[in-house]
Amino acid sequence: MSLKTDVEFFYLLANSYRRLLGESLMPAGMSDAEGAAWLYTAAPFGVLAHDTQEDPVFIYGNSRAQAIFGYDWDEITALRSRLSAEAPERGERQTFLDQVTRNGFVTGYRGVRITKSGQRFWIEHATVWQLFDDSGVLRGQAAMIPQVARC
Repeated sequence: MSLKTDVEFFYLLANSYRRLLGESLMPAGMSDAEGAAWLYTAAPFGVLAHDTQEDPVFIYGNSRAQAIFGYDWDEITALRSRLSAEAPERGERQTFLDQVTRNGFVTGYRGVRITKSGQRFWIEHATVWQLFDDSGVLRGQAAMIPQVARC
């Protein structure tokens, strides 16, 4: 089953974000079904999420994230999330993700990432948060990328 516009997965993303940051991930007045469709197809920012494996894999990447990284849905959801950064940047990325694990979320993150074609770029002002379901079970981490810049 694809998580592109899955309402339950959207609820996990949006509800975790709301609980941790105290604000909504989507425009006001949308149902979860409308929000799921908007987030995947029309959001002006990238959203990525990875699972809880020891070497996590992206399980979600909205259309904007796919455009930023140069992958289609099938490619991005098969990608180990550590591979979104070049080898020299992976240690810094992991240190940052450990901070997210400790604090629940981090805002204002800036880091170098790499596209499928090998082009380096900055993600700027990113927010990364833990995905906890209503029972408090950790399901992964997600990132919202509002801005990118060339290196």
